[in-house]
Amino acid sequence: MNEDEERRIIFHIDMDSFYASVEMRDRPELAKKPVVIGADPKEGHGRGVVSTCSYEAREFGIRSAMPVSTAYRICPECIFLPVNMPLYRKVSENVMEILRQYSEKFQQVSVDEAYLDMSHLADYGAAEDTGYRIKNKIKQEERITCSVGIGPSMVIAKIASDYRKPDGLTIVKPEDVMDFLAPLPAVKIPGIGRKSAAKLERNGIITIADLRKCDIQSLISAFGRHGEAMYRMARGTDNREVREREGRKSIGRQTTYEEDVSDTDVIMKSLDWICRDIHRRMSERGYRCRTVTVKIRYSGFIDRAKSKSLSHHTDSLSEIMNNAKEIFTDLYENKPVRSFGITISGFEGGNSHQTSLDEYISLR
Repeated sequence: MNEDEERRIIFHIDMDSFYASVEMRDRPELAKKPVVIGADPKEGHGRGVVSTCSYEAREFGIRSAMPVSTAYRICPECIFLPVNMPLYRKVSENVMEILRQYSEKFQQVSVDEAYLDMSHLADYGAAEDTGYRIKNKIKQEERITCSVGIGPSMVIAKIASDYRKPDGLTIVKPEDVMDFLAPLPAVKIPGIGRKSAAKLERNGIITIADLRKCDIQSLISAFGRHGEAMYRMARGTDNREVREREGRKSIGRQTTYEEDVSDTDVIMKSLDWICRDIHRRMSERGYRCRTVTVKIRYSGFIDRAKSKSLSHHTDSLSEIMNNAKEIFTDLYENKPVRSFGITISGFEGGNSHQTSLDEYISLR
């Protein structure tokens, strides 16, 4: 591990059984029951596959991508629910906006996971405190759990987030990387799928410690350029940078009150600082926005949101603020408010870049 990696602090946040957790959150009667997200085989849809499932269902051996007919045979009492992507995307957007508040270096990699570069923190003690704050914030705002991995590189953070699932937090300091990786199955390295794992196993390579015994040329011969990535990641070496996805769609911020608020003056103060915050972040990227969205969450987790698209793109703080106030006036129902947020979107201008896992070797 090089000197730059030793100075970095990278977070990987992975939502726990995301689709199933959202469904169980909204339907309390499903708590602690085996829930499968996928077509119901009892309704003649036996050719589908499991999208995800609750941890209770996993105890029966049910896994993602398993045929739903197999899942039903293993656990006839499973509750099958159809995929509700509009709901999952909405919750995902809320979670990602929470994460963006902690670092300008943010990279969403799927609907339920993201990286943060937190190298601005003083040390791993501060990182641990921040990790728990993130977990508590998501639990408070969205009533679902996540697992957090913290380490000196993206690959270590990714592996660490899976280490104590569900609802876990694992820290791997630079000096502990080699010992942490050694006993883990080789398949824990991102990019090693079932076929590659079977090929490794046929050659007696079961753990990451076993993988380290292989020289780089033999791995390249067997697996092509991914063999080089395996070699380096088995040693914890990964200098990919956390980067915003190309074409960021929105910038937002929200605040949750310790007690529900009925005083509109308090809410207006929140509106003021939120607008200033999101305007600053937009300006730093050289963006101009066209759409302003206000979201209000009332007691009982009842959400209301409304958007306004302008006739032009703007980088004016006063214009964003005035439109947010107008939307709030139209939206507010004169009821106690639990949380309040503003999002701007419809950007033009700015520059960004996306780094994929396949770029790993070129960035070494």
